[in-house]
Amino acid sequence: KALPALLLLLLAAGALGKPTARQERVRPATAQHEDRPGFQYDHEAFLGKEEARSFDQLSPEESRERLGKIVDRIDDNKDGYITTEELKTWIKRVQKRYIYENVAKVWKDYDLNKDDKIAWEEYKQATYGYYL
Repeated sequence: KALPALLLLLLAAGALGKPTARQERVRPATAQHEDRPGFQYDHEAFLGKEEARSFDQLSPEESRERLGKIVDRIDDNKDGYITTEELKTWIKRVQKRYIYENVAKVWKDYDLNKDDKIAWEEYKQATYGYYL
């Protein structure tokens, strides 16, 4: 007797818990794009941190010209259009380059004796330095 009652309860709970209206998971296209002032985040994602800084110094004409050249590089299949996949590939490439460049810079800062190894003592000194 308890088993059928339990099954009935579970079925009722499942039916009641099911949403009746479809919820949208994507913001409407008319929603305002949230960004930091100056669109710096987008520039860094698209161009890389160093390249984005150099673009800040360009005139609008120079910026358009250089962006046009970059767009040509993004268009892998050279069909004159950029697909979502081509853009994703480009951004991943830019981000990976930034990571490698950042690791190389940090490595120089931490490898105090320049032996291409970072010992624990070097790490502590570079990280905490004057605190120790």
